Amino acid sequence: MDFFSVEFFTALMTIVFIDLILAGDNAIVIGLAAAKLPKHQQKQAVIWGTVGAVGIRVIATVLVVYLLDVPWLNLAGGLLLVWIAYKLLVQEESHDTIKAGNTLWQSIRTIIIADAAMGIDNVIAVAGAAKGTSHGEHELILVILGLLISIPVVVWGSTLFIKLINKFSWIVYIGSAVLAYTAAKMITHEKKFNGFLEDDKAIYWSFIVVVVILTVLAGYLTNKRNLAKTAKKQESSGAH
Repeated sequence: MDFFSVEFFTALMTIVFIDLILAGDNAIVIGLAAAKLPKHQQKQAVIWGTVGAVGIRVIATVLVVYLLDVPWLNLAGGLLLVWIAYKLLVQEESHDTIKAGNTLWQSIRTIIIADAAMGIDNVIAVAGAAKGTSHGEHELILVILGLLISIPVVVWGSTLFIKLINKFSWIVYIGSAVLAYTAAKMITHEKKFNGFLEDDKAIYWSFIVVVVILTVLAGYLTNKRNLAKTAKKQESSGAH
């Protein structure tokens, strides 16, 4: 795959978008961890905490990219990513366990540990996107380039991105669809299927479309049901 090809840039943009759509939690963690520090140290905590977190994430993603050559791991990773795509639409994360550090080192450590614990979804998604659209050394370059482009946005622009998601809820549905698409491509790359899903283009695209539609539809219906439940609770409490 050529560095200046449409395929390379499509893969890179997919990775950047995945990084951004899954960055909301990381931004909240960074903010919470540095909250108690003096103003002049907050920026240092954010920068060094993010550098440490990204370093761990690059290593983890590269390991996952190469692990995806192991039999059945593409299938397992793809199924896990379908679940992540669904949960992106329906879950409400709690960050009660994130404690603000009193020293610069404590805050940096909190950011790195929390990011590592929460970053598994991002690692699998980015590894899947790199694996599904490239070969050999390009996978590593895609992962690192994607993260390098995303970091400044996550650190300095993530609050803006969170506001955008809150204002335009459909962005999350696009994010979920991209994750589901990546998951479906990962599953089609499973070597144990002996090219069954890859060789026939009609089967290949039908499978991807079905996975994307079912994932987004499941998330939409769950949200609709949850909203109806909330409205019902409010009505019953209002009646009392």
